[in-house]
Order: sequence, then structure tokens, then C-alpha cells
Amino acid sequence: MLHLAKLPRSTFYDHRNRLSQPDRHAQIKEAIRLVFAQARGAYGHRRVLAILLRQGWTVSKKTVLKLMRALGLQSPVRRRRRYNSYRGEVGKAAKNVLNRQFETATKHTKWATDVTEFTVGASKIYVSPVLDLHDNRIVSVMAGPSPSVKMVTDGLRAAISNLAPNEKPLVHSDQGFQYRHTLWQDTLRGAGLTQSMSRKGTCLDNAAMEGFFSHLKEEWFRIQQPSTVEQFHTGLSEYLRWWNTTRIQQRLGYLSPDEYLAQTLATA
Repeated sequence: MLHLAKLPRSTFYDHRNRLSQPDRHAQIKEAIRLVFAQARGAYGHRRVLAILLRQGWTVSKKTVLKLMRALGLQSPVRRRRRYNSYRGEVGKAAKNVLNRQFETATKHTKWATDVTEFTVGASKIYVSPVLDLHDNRIVSVMAGPSPSVKMVTDGLRAAISNLAPNEKPLVHSDQGFQYRHTLWQDTLRGAGLTQSMSRKGTCLDNAAMEGFFSHLKEEWFRIQQPSTVEQFHTGLSEYLRWWNTTRIQQRLGYLSPDEYLAQTLATA
């Protein structure tokens, strides 16, 4: 058979001997499985590597990627969201003050917000978070059956309640009808906050929120697949708690928002 397959005897016996030997990657494989499970299947090989290095493992990115592929561990592929809150030239649009300058050295200086849509059974649920661009923390969130002006404004008021008297963040959104409404704009003015809007049809002007929604849908909603409205709200709260306290982010040096904020305050 070896002669017919044109395979050297030494090669055959070498592979046979390898199969009888213990797996030299057994321990690191188990560590990778544990990290992946604790991350609810949301981490790719870069974040898994960051956690392993924290734990004291000496391993390369290439090895982690190879072993995750061998184990069949793959993080979800993010897709672009579909919901669009633009409803024409209703109300007054604000200038793009943020101008894609997403970095900020201190908390509560730049916020981003938007609305996204989920389908749970026969129901539609709309989620409106406020994101702090300093540490990617979700400052507040509202969810309900309608993307109403009241819902997003209630979320803004909840975020404002976390501010110290001297904190006056810039608040950036797209040109959705909610953000052109006088209730939203009057709430901003009443708190002394500056409004900023993306240019029409330019989603990258609000890339931070686009990115968060993509993670939310792929890391939680499409994995957990809540089947009832109650499961949706419970799962959303759990995910946002995990996002703020535990989920590491590449932009933050592979720290969670809580860890990054603590580090920033310690070095201030």
C-alpha cells in the first residue's frame, strides 16, 4: 500500500508514532476553551491571546489562531445594521462638531448615541444607548417598542443625571428625526450640552456607535437568540453589564471600560 501511494515508510511510521503521543497543546487548548466560554463565544483570537497573556501563558498569536481553528472556536462575523432613523428634512440639523475626532482624554467630554432595531418573535424592539467615547462605556440605555422621541430623550436625561456640575459633554448622533426634534434639542440646551450630527448618509461619522451595535448584535443577540421580550430585556442588561465591567477592547489596550477608567484615574 505504501508503494502504491508512493509514501516513504519512514513518513508513515513517523505520523503513526505522533498519533500515539500525548497532545503537547492539551493544557493551552483547555485554557483557550475556558477563555472562549467565559467570553460567551464573543472573543476572536486577538482577545483570547490578550487574556492568556494576562494569565501568564507564553504563546504566540499564530498558535492561538491555529488552535482555535482546530477546536472549531470562531467569534461571530459582524454585519452592518439595517435600521435607519432618518425621515427627511424634519426639524433642524446640527453641524458635525465631532468630525470623527473620537478620542478624548477624560470621561464625559464626548458622547455618541443612536437607535437600532431588533426583531423578537413578532415584536420589534428599539434600543437607544449613550456611549462615552473616553472609555467606550455605556452611560445609559433605553429600550422599547417604538423609536420615539420620548424614549431617546429619557435615555439622554438618564445619562445627564450621571454628570458632575462641571461636566458638559458634546453629544453626537446621526440625523435621525429624534435628534432634530425640539424636545431633544431643548434637553441638550437646558443641560448646557453641545449637539453634533453626522453628515447625511455618512455612517462613518458615527462609527463608534456603529461598532457598538455590531458587537451587541453579533456577540449577544445572534448567539443567545432571545425568544421573548422579557428574555430580550434581561439579556440586554446582562450584556451591557458585561460590556462595562469585563469585556476587553483593543482600543483600550485590551482592558474593559471599568479597568481603563480606573487606570486613567490612577495616572491622572
